[in-house]
Amino acid sequence: MDEAAGGYVSPGGLFEEDFCFMLDKRTLFRYNFDSTLSVKSFKLINKRERVTVTKQTFVLLIIGLYIIVMAIVGIQGARKTKTLTDFVVGGRRAGPWVSAFAYGTTYFSAVLFIGYAGTSGFNFGWWAVLIGIMNGLLGAFLAWKLLASRTRDVTRRLKIKTMPQMFEKRYQSKHMKTFAAVLTFLFLVPYSASVYSGLSYLCEIVLGLPYEWAMFAIALVAALYLIAGGYIASLRADFIQGLVMIAGVLLMVGFVVASPEVGGLSAGIERLTAVMEEGGILPLSGAGAGQLLGLCLLTSVGTWGMPQMVQKFYGVADEKSIRAGTVISTGFCLLISVCAYFIGSLTRLFFTEVPAGGSDQMIPMILDKTLPVLLLGVVMVLVLSASVSTLSGITLSACSAITLDLIAPHSKTENKARTLLQTRLLCFLFIVLSFVIAVFKTPILTLMSFSWGTISGAFLAPYFLGLWWKRMNRTGAWAGMITGVAVSLALAIGSGFDSGNAALFGVIAMAASFAACLIGTPVGWKLGGRFAEVPAVFFDRSFTLQKGEGAAPEKV
Repeated sequence: MDEAAGGYVSPGGLFEEDFCFMLDKRTLFRYNFDSTLSVKSFKLINKRERVTVTKQTFVLLIIGLYIIVMAIVGIQGARKTKTLTDFVVGGRRAGPWVSAFAYGTTYFSAVLFIGYAGTSGFNFGWWAVLIGIMNGLLGAFLAWKLLASRTRDVTRRLKIKTMPQMFEKRYQSKHMKTFAAVLTFLFLVPYSASVYSGLSYLCEIVLGLPYEWAMFAIALVAALYLIAGGYIASLRADFIQGLVMIAGVLLMVGFVVASPEVGGLSAGIERLTAVMEEGGILPLSGAGAGQLLGLCLLTSVGTWGMPQMVQKFYGVADEKSIRAGTVISTGFCLLISVCAYFIGSLTRLFFTEVPAGGSDQMIPMILDKTLPVLLLGVVMVLVLSASVSTLSGITLSACSAITLDLIAPHSKTENKARTLLQTRLLCFLFIVLSFVIAVFKTPILTLMSFSWGTISGAFLAPYFLGLWWKRMNRTGAWAGMITGVAVSLALAIGSGFDSGNAALFGVIAMAASFAACLIGTPVGWKLGGRFAEVPAVFFDRSFTLQKGEGAAPEKV
């Protein structure tokens, strides 16, 4: 092993620290077989081959093709986006496949493939796969079962387009809508900036290009189709990107498992088990188990309170689509998350310690070492797709909250065309802002690790209990929101913004918010009046404000 590599196991003893791709003859044969490249494309260096321009060109061509496809999707989406409802919730006519894929692709960004999977896999070994299983069962299946139908029903009947609007309708409080809109925007900005990081590491290691180029690609693609076509274009793009993610992750698993370091599935599991026993994570310690549980809960149940995830339920066409979407979404999320965390768990067979550049570099280095050139291009598009779909979902949720819940209510006259233009403009500014924050690594990025926990801590309990508990009132909701935010930020500040405990802090904030809701609601009953008011129309399925909105028969 080359000690200078920071623990990177290189069978030939050569570390690719200059990001050039070094291959032995066995690997070169596989590349020629898989990508039909001529040997003339390679330059001989002793008994090894160096891929320079050819590799970079192939990958960039594949990425270029992807960008063209997304631009076409944006143009087609723009043609079908006629109203504000079309732009924000897709006309409420999305079918099961596009809805399920939109949910899954928004769920998983490059943070999963490059960040969480690699770090969690190295820290927990194959225990990390449990996070993926929980993402599928709790984050997808149970979320669709408990939330999708009721959320779709009430948002359609009361013409709700954003999560802050839902809080206003449920708890009869315009101030709560304003608070939720501001909180959504403030904490989704640093979260959106984080989705750039995963692709930037992969771009630097695989292509040797500055990370700014990778970030620009994400911003460009998201802007191309989201600003033009809104939610309709986003749905179609997410479906295409979901197919790419499925193909890419299966190929990733196949080639990584077939690598000499792993030696096949059964041999790899045996090797990993031995390494885990030697490393003291089999069995898992109490502290380790606590961290693992925190990650499972935050990345699974925590998604229930994220506006960009909940918004996917607003546009589902009908109950039949929800039933089918539940199955499709669960299967998609299980496949993507389990495969990602399984690859992450194998990092211990490639590394004996975290590289000097940090744990986020482990997965890119492994992929660069094990995958053929053309598949590297597919994986680049996979990670780009995951980043873009998440960014577009976050952007639409944050910007629609600002325009619909903060700007439009203060306008003297209702003008939906103007609001639609404002939403498009704000989407562009949001993408630019998140890009600037990511590129210049501003201090705002420090909040990224705590954004998920803070938003879920504030919104999950009032949202979930508001759907299922008819006696839940405004007092309880305010208590839950304020407590969730206060606990999350207090723990973050008290720890010196230690991101290692961010997942645990998020879970504590969510639990505290539920407790505050349950305590505050009886207080509201005693105070009576507006403190205890519960709107009957919220639960009355015969009441509707709908007059044709989203009634188009064609499904997206």
